[in-house]
Amino acid sequence: MSVTNPAPLFRLSRSRRERLLIVGCGDVGLRVLRLLGQRWTVLALTSSAARAEALRAAGAIPLVGNLDDPASLGRLAGLADRVLHLAPPATQGRTDERTRHLLQALSRSAAPRRLVYASTSGVYGDCGGARIDETRAVNPSNDRAWRRVDAEDQLRQWGRVVGCAVTVLRVPGIYAYNREGGHPRERLAKGLPVLRQEDDVFTNHIQADDLARACLLALMRGPSQVMHASDDSEMRMGDYFDLAASVCGMAPPGRIARAEAATVFSPMQMSFMNESRRLDNRRLKRALRLRLRYPTPADGLLAVEP
Repeated sequence: MSVTNPAPLFRLSRSRRERLLIVGCGDVGLRVLRLLGQRWTVLALTSSAARAEALRAAGAIPLVGNLDDPASLGRLAGLADRVLHLAPPATQGRTDERTRHLLQALSRSAAPRRLVYASTSGVYGDCGGARIDETRAVNPSNDRAWRRVDAEDQLRQWGRVVGCAVTVLRVPGIYAYNREGGHPRERLAKGLPVLRQEDDVFTNHIQADDLARACLLALMRGPSQVMHASDDSEMRMGDYFDLAASVCGMAPPGRIARAEAATVFSPMQMSFMNESRRLDNRRLKRALRLRLRYPTPADGLLAVEP
């Protein structure tokens, strides 16, 4: 397990203290907080009052409010210069009412200068393993991805109307050694199989601390664009788990045919095995001037940052 001590990611003017609102401050939001230290005033919206103390300990000012309850969001208007929207949509339907409620609240006063939204690469659906950039048309294959498309559309239209720069980061699979439920060793420990080579799909990944850096750089200088927040790797799903098994000293997963997999995994799990694409991340690195610390899973699977 490696530990790195990164150099400062950015330098800020001391003349004014920026105010950042994080909506949905889970694992990635907390990593952004650690990168910031005390450089900005950070407010974190949470629907759970029980999380307030933990957020305060992490350096944020907790705000209790629920994106499903518009009346609870009144305090958000005019509160922040920048917004990091990490909250997922609800679990039903094809529209994201949570994002709609957030934008209604933000619109009651002066809009923030920048908003960054973490979407998903699932908006593309199955691309047959093709390498794609951000000009590829969205083609969702399930309601979960359609909700993300709806959120993206709402945010980009709102940004044009109010004059806020909205950066949409389309995020693939997030992993980190110290991310609960977000490391392949947990799946390997359950002995779950993967698809055989001839049935396998290309998947995309991003190490959680690199994603946090991408979010922060987008908050600083992100243009009104869609970007693939992905690492440099091009791996099939089975090869990813084989690599994880190797670096973690675990047994590699078994290989099964797609037809058999459909009897083992849930429809949601199978949806990830039915989509194959390779994300081009050049826009992310060029526009944000981001240098990935973990350009491939081989670099990041055992990495832990302080």
